Amino acid sequence: MELTQDNKKLLAGGTAIALVAAIGGIVIGQSMSPSQPDQTAAAEAGEEGEEEGHGREGFVEMTPTRLQSSGIRTTEVEAGSLASEIIAQATVAAPPEGEAALTARADGAVVRINKRLGDPVKAGETVALIESRDAASFVAERSAAAARAQAARAAYAREKRLFEAKITARQDLEAAQAALAEAEAELRRTQAATAAANVTGNGRYLAVTSLISGRITEVSTQLGAYVLAGAELFHVANPNRIQIEASVPSVDAQRIRPGDPAIIELPGGGSVDAVVRSATPSLNPESRAATLVLAPSGTPAGLTQGQAVRVRIMPRGAPTDGRIVLPEEAVQSVEGRDVVFVRVKGGFQAVPVTVGSRSGGRIEILEGLKPGLQVVTQGAFVLKSQLGASEAGH
Repeated sequence: MELTQDNKKLLAGGTAIALVAAIGGIVIGQSMSPSQPDQTAAAEAGEEGEEEGHGREGFVEMTPTRLQSSGIRTTEVEAGSLASEIIAQATVAAPPEGEAALTARADGAVVRINKRLGDPVKAGETVALIESRDAASFVAERSAAAARAQAARAAYAREKRLFEAKITARQDLEAAQAALAEAEAELRRTQAATAAANVTGNGRYLAVTSLISGRITEVSTQLGAYVLAGAELFHVANPNRIQIEASVPSVDAQRIRPGDPAIIELPGGGSVDAVVRSATPSLNPESRAATLVLAPSGTPAGLTQGQAVRVRIMPRGAPTDGRIVLPEEAVQSVEGRDVVFVRVKGGFQAVPVTVGSRSGGRIEILEGLKPGLQVVTQGAFVLKSQLGASEAGH
């Protein structure tokens, strides 16, 4: 069929309209849809908590400087359950090298006291002086022994010269040698006795010196008091040396081994990590409980010798069923959801969790966390407040 001139004009116009519409659709489509590389970059920035603008939901930015002054503390998540934890009452005590009793080495009268209750003292420092007749006796014995030793050395030297000149017999030389050895042994004994009694240079006083560095925690004497040898005059303790002694029932003690992790709960709030150091092989006859010795990490502030605390011991190898136990303070409610704050790059991320049982200020996490993460256990409410203020501003 042949096309008329009018039909040709209509066909050309329709084709032009269709071509323009197609080109316009392509241009509009490109302008309305974001490119794929931009979406990927935004997702990666969101994962790192560094996306421009509001950042991802639940993220709280925190610089290292602000973190140090905020009072926020984190703990690495470990598997555990409330059923496997052992709660015990404990006492902060001094280890054997952390305290010392200062006693009188001989009978005498206290004529000088250099330290008062609570004063610091260094190892070897003189705390008091005792005037004692035994001090003069020690010095006199040492002087007499020194004179005898000197005479014995001279006699041995003379006999040695005579023997070498073949004037005296060998037995005379051997007798002089034996007498010298005996005299030197007596001199060493008197020198050791004088040093052990801490006799001062003039031979009149006995010095009471501290065995360790620390503070005077007890004074059991006064000026002019006559004391007997062995009487305890002062007590010194080093506040930087502490250990935790926990009383645990025998059934629970059988589950605990040296090296098991533990947590010391401070009376004013917060906690300190510790490990089980040892356990007594026998039970206390009154309480029927075993005593465990825990070593805290470092020298934590807030622990004083004689203080009562509570400890939580987590025996290794106990069944956990994939659960995690945290302080109740670590779990915060945000918009009706239970969340914990996990340490991420640049700050903290609120992570929804499913909680389980609660007991004694502890709570089980059933889902939402895995071991190895750094979770806020103290100061989580601060992050919750900052998160709420940030979302309100946005």
